[in-house]
Amino acid sequence: MVFPQTPNDVRTEFRIGAWTDVSTDVYTRDPITITRGSADESSSTEPSSCSLTLNNRLGKYSPRNPLSPYYGQIGRNTPVRVSVKGPEAYLQLTGDTASYARTPDTAALDITGDIDLRVEASVDWYSTASQSLIGKWNSATNQRSYLLRILGGQLILNWSTAGTSSLFAQVALPQLPRRAAVRATLDVNNGASGFTVVFYWATSLAGPWTQIQDPVISTPTTSIYSGTAPLELAPIAATGVTPVSGQVHRAEVRNGIAGTVVASPDVRALAEGATGFTDSAGRVWTLGAGASISDRAYRFHGEISSWPSRWDVSGNDVWVSVDASGPTRRMGQGKKPLDSTLRRRIPSDPDLIAYWPMEDGAEATAAYSPLPSITPVPMPGFEFAATDTLGGASALPKAGNPSSFRATVPRSTQQGWQVEFVYNLPVLPALQTEIVRVDVAGSAMRTAVVYASTAGIRIEAQDALGDVLAFALFADTAAVADFWGKWNRLAVFTAPDGSLTRLYVSWRDIAGNARWNARTNFTGVQGAVTAVSGTYGSGAADLTIGHLAVFDIPAPSADVATLPGSTIFTGADDGFNGETALARLARLGAEEAAQVTLSWRGEDAVSPSERLGPQKPATLLDLVEGAADTDGGILYERADRINSLEYRDRQSLYNQPVVLVLDYLAKGEVPPPLEPTEDDQTLRNDVTVSRVGGSSARAVLESGPLSVQPPPVGVGPYDEAVSLPLYSDSQPQGIAPWRLHLGTWNEARYPTITLWLHAAPHLIPAVLGMDIGDRLTVNRLPAWLPPGLVDQHMRGYTEVLGLYDWSLTMNCAPAGPWEVGIRNDAARGKRDTAGAQLASPATSTATSLSVATTVGPLWTTAAGDMPISMTLGGEAVSVSAISGTSSPQTFTVVRSQNGITKSHATGAAISLARPTVRAL
Repeated sequence: MVFPQTPNDVRTEFRIGAWTDVSTDVYTRDPITITRGSADESSSTEPSSCSLTLNNRLGKYSPRNPLSPYYGQIGRNTPVRVSVKGPEAYLQLTGDTASYARTPDTAALDITGDIDLRVEASVDWYSTASQSLIGKWNSATNQRSYLLRILGGQLILNWSTAGTSSLFAQVALPQLPRRAAVRATLDVNNGASGFTVVFYWATSLAGPWTQIQDPVISTPTTSIYSGTAPLELAPIAATGVTPVSGQVHRAEVRNGIAGTVVASPDVRALAEGATGFTDSAGRVWTLGAGASISDRAYRFHGEISSWPSRWDVSGNDVWVSVDASGPTRRMGQGKKPLDSTLRRRIPSDPDLIAYWPMEDGAEATAAYSPLPSITPVPMPGFEFAATDTLGGASALPKAGNPSSFRATVPRSTQQGWQVEFVYNLPVLPALQTEIVRVDVAGSAMRTAVVYASTAGIRIEAQDALGDVLAFALFADTAAVADFWGKWNRLAVFTAPDGSLTRLYVSWRDIAGNARWNARTNFTGVQGAVTAVSGTYGSGAADLTIGHLAVFDIPAPSADVATLPGSTIFTGADDGFNGETALARLARLGAEEAAQVTLSWRGEDAVSPSERLGPQKPATLLDLVEGAADTDGGILYERADRINSLEYRDRQSLYNQPVVLVLDYLAKGEVPPPLEPTEDDQTLRNDVTVSRVGGSSARAVLESGPLSVQPPPVGVGPYDEAVSLPLYSDSQPQGIAPWRLHLGTWNEARYPTITLWLHAAPHLIPAVLGMDIGDRLTVNRLPAWLPPGLVDQHMRGYTEVLGLYDWSLTMNCAPAGPWEVGIRNDAARGKRDTAGAQLASPATSTATSLSVATTVGPLWTTAAGDMPISMTLGGEAVSVSAISGTSSPQTFTVVRSQNGITKSHATGAAISLARPTVRAL
């Protein structure tokens, strides 16, 4: 775009059936104003917003006007999106089998030896779905040749030697930006009787390439099948792999490592709406119906919740002032919490035929079922909502003395069944005591009963008269110990064994995951469950029970393992205790896909996100915000997708490259105001972090200018106490010091930094590539500000799109505290002393300093550690040599590295310019 000679190419679209361009009805007298992200350093999610004014003289935007062409199609929460023309085109892919780009098979693509595959794309690199990037691959027709794909932060190369089966190599991706290039090379004969696969990444296909981990080397030598499948971007016919969703910018297939380019799809210069193209290698590409060429850079996706019509006195000017919001506004309207993880998970099992959560209120006398046609279960003598200590459940009922229940189950015609529930038996009874009874029809066994006592766990198969057909007593000491005094899952199930039926009882310690089985056999078929019951007296008093489920289990083979047919309880029973923040977001996103899409930037195998405690009932927004706050990253609404949240984990904020470089003296790049703020808005020098339901840790800054000491040596106490849903009591010990570090970063804040893109259009590509949490700098500062760079993270922004003007006001927070140590790194691998100062005064031109170490070890004298960048009274100096084996030591320095020239008195503090900060 060119400014201000030509109008901004701003497009506004409503989803009215399909996305419909309404830009000609958007008044330019009121600029479009968009806000995204946070207003400050808070990690809380704030709804994005977009305000614009529509010309409504014809009543088009009055939802109840029957003469409107949009009558019945617009109203509450109509989707809207706003875009500008981007610097280049891209291939937009939706992730379904109609969304691809394809070129027919040809001899040049039938590579059988070494191969080099490269793709530059803007995608969710860490999605849990397996997504195909490029390849010649058709599983259904055994035309497998080569395929590059991603899966859960892994980059994977598949190839086949005969088209019928697949070989693969994979690596864990490092932290990649949204737009990145990935590459895989296969050397089919490495000269050592084997093959070698090497993976790389770069910021673009132009490189330079950075190798990812070590090469994958194996034996024997290999080859690639010369198949007939077409070459595709987002291959659609790989079993278990979905086509990639996102944007592909360009790609290459090379015959040989760094060899001849045989395919080079590059869409960057194509016109919007193009349906095909020919690449520089002569390959002719066509697009699937679900793929498109676009050059739009989306600045907002949201929903319009209201359409207030306004008009002037004359009635000649009629307009609608629209305020659209992102999905968290809608998500925050409702207060209904999500059910417990067991209550949510169990009904999804296709073999479930009856289910009673037993999470009813304290005044209940019967347990209801969420399944249709399943009658409630009277539970006389039970105290409902009595026990709330199981991570995967809400409060459950506790048995009294006496108490009982009987749940009627619809009879199935299928042979094979499973009954399962969670329980906590506080005391193991001395005498044999009934735990559960399962009534069966259509079998010689009419009842299966589980008993417990100090003698062991007994499973009995009884006939119609109550006589025992078969039994097993499991008296293993460890197994019996795991049956009581903790939360367990108990399953009773059957399996065929020729003319016999195996009857099992299985119990699993939910927290410890120990699992035990007892089994007996009887002659006859398995039958079908008709009822589940329990009758309790003093022996089972205070037994807590819940989430009673009955399943029809298809008959397995005769060599069935001693496992229940359904494993739907697994994970959900303890509320997915211990899963990482990103794993929780991924799971919630899959479970709540109809409400919101969740994506993320972060987790790799080396540094996973923070582990969480059990997921207790809460609203979806509270759950995702809780995961984000615990891990310490940023949760925000995406601008390029409708109803989509993205989480940027803490690891992705460390040591970022600079995305946007601003020059204070360049026209339009940093218009006023640029105002540093010295305040206490984010100051926290006494931090206590507690695990919900667990222990705490405290971190206090005891000395220094921002310490808890009273002024002037400190600032006094600024305390903070937070409770987080953490997995273990060891986690607060790391999180508290980290939050203290963030809260006591001694640097002026720049709450807002503004730029005028209409005056500095050369910045548009960089700005369009930025997102929440990215890093920016401002250089060539005025003399009245401290020397060096303004170095910030963008936490949010307000964007104003006018007819001839385009401004961005960014809400910022210091990037400095996120620059963390890297072991053995020349810049980030040096540790500071606890205290060092000048032992004698230094003139403004002195090149030798006498430095005393007041606290901690002496400074290194190794020549290999030089030079060292240090700060002395606000002056940056470069230390080229250090000598002396006791304090004070002699520093040889180059002065005035930041333009500051001054003398320094004895006692002036000297420290590393970039001391190593330990990451959380």
